[in-house]
Amino acid sequence: MRFDHGASLTAVLGPTNTGKTHLAVERMCGHASGMIGFPLRLLAREVYERVVAIKGRNQVALITGEEKILPEGARYFLCTAESMPTDREVAFVALDEGQMGADRERGHVFTNRILSARGFAETMILGSETLRPMIRALLPDAEIITRPRFSTLSYSGSKKLSRLPRRAAIVAFSAEEVYALAEMLRRHRGGAAVVMGSLSPRTRNAQVALYQSGEVDYLVATDAIGMGLNLDVSHVAFAGLSKFDGKRHRRLTISEMAQIAGRAGRHQRDGTFGTVQLGTESETLFEPAEIEAVEGHDFDPLAHLEWRNARLEWRSVPALIASLELYPDAEALRRAAPAIDVQVLKRLSAEDWIGDRANTPSSIRRLWDICGLPDYRKTGAEAHARIVARMYRHLSEGSGHLPTDWIAREIAQLDNLQGDIGQLGDRIAAARTWTYIAHRPDWLADTGEWRDRTRALEDRLSDALHERLTSRFVDRRTSVLLRDLGGRAADLVTHVDDDGTVAVEGEAIGRLDGFRFKVDATARLAEKKMLLAAAERRLPKELHRRARSLAEDGNDAFALCARPGSRPGVAWRGHRVARLVRGRDMLSPKVEIDRSLDTLPPDTRKAVAGRLHGWLASETEQRLKPLARLVALAGDKAQPPAVRGLAVRLIDGAGIVERREVDDLVAALSVEGRRTLSRAGVRFGALDLFAPQVLKPESTRWRLALWAASRGQPMTSSPAAGAATLDVRAREPAGPALKVSGFRELGDQAVRIDLIERVAEAAHSAREGRRPFLLDHSLAVSIGCRPHTLSRMMTALGFREQTDDHGAPAYIWRGPRRSGRQKPQRPSSSPFAVLAGLGTG
Repeated sequence: MRFDHGASLTAVLGPTNTGKTHLAVERMCGHASGMIGFPLRLLAREVYERVVAIKGRNQVALITGEEKILPEGARYFLCTAESMPTDREVAFVALDEGQMGADRERGHVFTNRILSARGFAETMILGSETLRPMIRALLPDAEIITRPRFSTLSYSGSKKLSRLPRRAAIVAFSAEEVYALAEMLRRHRGGAAVVMGSLSPRTRNAQVALYQSGEVDYLVATDAIGMGLNLDVSHVAFAGLSKFDGKRHRRLTISEMAQIAGRAGRHQRDGTFGTVQLGTESETLFEPAEIEAVEGHDFDPLAHLEWRNARLEWRSVPALIASLELYPDAEALRRAAPAIDVQVLKRLSAEDWIGDRANTPSSIRRLWDICGLPDYRKTGAEAHARIVARMYRHLSEGSGHLPTDWIAREIAQLDNLQGDIGQLGDRIAAARTWTYIAHRPDWLADTGEWRDRTRALEDRLSDALHERLTSRFVDRRTSVLLRDLGGRAADLVTHVDDDGTVAVEGEAIGRLDGFRFKVDATARLAEKKMLLAAAERRLPKELHRRARSLAEDGNDAFALCARPGSRPGVAWRGHRVARLVRGRDMLSPKVEIDRSLDTLPPDTRKAVAGRLHGWLASETEQRLKPLARLVALAGDKAQPPAVRGLAVRLIDGAGIVERREVDDLVAALSVEGRRTLSRAGVRFGALDLFAPQVLKPESTRWRLALWAASRGQPMTSSPAAGAATLDVRAREPAGPALKVSGFRELGDQAVRIDLIERVAEAAHSAREGRRPFLLDHSLAVSIGCRPHTLSRMMTALGFREQTDDHGAPAYIWRGPRRSGRQKPQRPSSSPFAVLAGLGTG
């Protein structure tokens, strides 16, 4: 590019949506030839298509790092800034987004183009108003033109993701955030397109087409859209106001905020910007001064541009490095930090074999050329230097070309369309490296073949990535539900699979667990409402069919629900359908059917409740026969009051009652009355009256469930099957539930009451009157009693402990100490309370 004395040099400055890029395209097309450099290949590709429509495909070239469309005789060139060919003379040259000269990573490229890229007839530098002082300082002869924004940009506050307006773009600053936001939009609004600078042009174009066609109303992107991409966006929502710039995590500058927000409202249509509420309000709130500056396009001017010497020394590698590290002589310029190409060069210069091969100007130029290979995979200088070193070794020996078998192996490994979004993205990044290499005729023996192969590979991977993005972030189910809510799809087909999955038009909306519909666990609040509404409209027939099946089912289809921490209930075919609540007594709870059956007709609900009541009564009588017999005794007016009173107390205690609480009733029993209770299954122990049969694990689980239901309490844990002792410190079961479980608390241990009776029998067998005796501790040890537990037990049984002549514990019978009778704890509404009173009268 040559700049003649009479050529014009113009800086066109202004905020977004001022038509700067459009102006440059019009000016270029008015010349016989031209070139424009862009910050992104996505933008270069977009403008390339526009110019092709004007000039024809054979007249227009596209040149980016890994994509070159270069027709023979092309006169118009659309490029990324780094790929602008400096050996072509064209009438018009423009550089878009010139303020990128202040970027830490790529700024030196844009600064170089500002200072040296010229058309022999006209040159334009497009950028933000912040670039004005740099133009004045570095290009004093340039004419500066300021263009006003076509539309108004205004702040609209912070909104929840579910309340964003249609045709909105949400901007995040990492791929992870982009994917997370797209996933949330899929659940809330049916889908979103995804645009990131790291996507291949083919994938990006396909995703943009999703958005522009209206198939989805939302776009989630990185700040790449701030660099001139023209989309039908009415609102820009920031997911955050800070980003990692390669060195540190920092807040966006006001000019960066404006660049991104300016994508809203193109040409004559006004736009809005704001933030999206994601839970970190302090980091996603604009300051009043920032809002005022963005709305008024008032930003701090740039203080310097990044610069790197472009006049390089080729005498030696150290000389090349030294020339790259020179400082600028203008105050407006600042030496750029070493980019990855310089970092790679420095690492390679430390290897002896590099110095042996890079010893002529041409070989040093080739080494520097290879160091410019972009690190698309973002592996870092150390890892990237290894592939550059391997390439230079091949290119500096033999034929001077890369081995075809090596390239073929690498490409074959990448030719895999399986995997998730991340894996496909990694393969595309690697494929872009080989696409870049394939466009270098001085590196390959047959660039034509490799260009075709790498392009085909990237296209296949790009199509697969687009398919993955669409399937993951565009939710057909939500669109179906929205049609259903709007009453536009009365003929939608609803199907319930054998596993309970409910599908509308083939799209799963949740599961039917018995009679309760459960939406997808990952569904967000807005989607859950739609799913529940759809289920309410489309499941009544299935629920009615299931209710009829329940009412006709056999006993094997039902089971007791006794999960610790929840209210006891009844399950049908593994699904909870009712809970147990307080009835007239502990053995007769009421069955309260689940609210999920409320939509059934009254007669159907009545039939379901009747079937459940019948099953529960049958199972209770079968599993707790001693308690059922006690109920019969309590209601038999022919029985003596003491028998009826003890039956009541045992029923209230779920088959167990402490003897000291009913001493007066036991004393009032006749011999026949004692026999009657014994025949009913009651054992008269030293410490407790109980029915041994109900201490079995399954019977205990039922007793705990009925006891919890009678008190309106959640279930407590049942003791493990076969447990002889429990650790009281575990607190589960505890208090009254521990007693109902059949255990007596003795210090920090609780012992099963029937085993205490065994110890009592052994003690009475060993004693002779009231003389001291030694107890065989083997029984206590076998059931896991600790010494202090046994000591407490013997005391409770009426024995006093002392030490014999050898220091061993001995016991003396002193007889049981009976304390005053305690009042029973029973529901005041229980009819057995009256019977108990009669029994003591």
